[in-house]
Amino acid sequence: MSAAKAPKGTMVQAGDIELHCIERGAGDPIIMIHGGGPGASGWSNFNRNVEAFAQKHRVLIVDLPGYGASSKPALPPTLLGFYAGSIRAMMDTLKIERAHLVGNSLGGMTSLKFALEYPDRLDHLVLMGAGAFAPFSPMPTEGLKHLLAYYAGEGPTSQKLEAFVRAMVWDQSEITPQLIAERYQASIDPEVMASPAMGKGVLPRFEPIWRDDLSVISARTLLIWGRDDRVVPLDSSFLLLKQIRDCQLHVFAQCGHWAQWEKAPAFNRLVLDFLASGSRASPASAASGGAA
Repeated sequence: MSAAKAPKGTMVQAGDIELHCIERGAGDPIIMIHGGGPGASGWSNFNRNVEAFAQKHRVLIVDLPGYGASSKPALPPTLLGFYAGSIRAMMDTLKIERAHLVGNSLGGMTSLKFALEYPDRLDHLVLMGAGAFAPFSPMPTEGLKHLLAYYAGEGPTSQKLEAFVRAMVWDQSEITPQLIAERYQASIDPEVMASPAMGKGVLPRFEPIWRDDLSVISARTLLIWGRDDRVVPLDSSFLLLKQIRDCQLHVFAQCGHWAQWEKAPAFNRLVLDFLASGSRASPASAASGGAA
């Protein structure tokens, strides 16, 4: 999903591994965490957002372990805890006490786990298409079927990659040969193929955090969903909206799983305004959810 080749960032020690991080701007830190599709990286998910956010914030676009230019260790079964712990360890190295988290899909699940495990390190929480149980939709969804099949069978192909990407977005004109080629090449990195986080025919063993008591999350939370999301359907957002006590939901029509990419200008304005609001749920806001 990149409009240009990803710039070279810096490698940041995060416990026993290194995370690749592209940093721009100054101010309150925002950590942007990408999704888990084949060939994903921080830049591929957020290249249309970084310039707007860097005008007011210190923006850190990170590659999760196993993706992009970050270390590619053997991944443990408690995947979300490992990812969230890696983000915390990176913050320790960079001496960042608290940050806003903006997470798409797998990055949203990682951000939720972070909110549960490290609440004192979190300011605002923004989740786009964060994977969770969809109470009204058949599972696995169309997008998840493409994802699970990617490294299975005959292995990765550019045709599989294109089918996956086309399930991600509503506006098919956004899909270019360059986008497909870049994602495909990233997805067949030998280190990635040795231990892909997803795409070998079965879902990874995510900790079932949507069964936890999400009402303990004190961070002010914004959910952003594409109405036409074919990966994590809109009804997933209702579960989070019901449980997280200081929570808003914004739904974009004619938008798929990559709201931050398909609706970038509106997304940027929406999230920047949200980040400018207060950071903690007050006792008076303990009632579940709201809608925007």
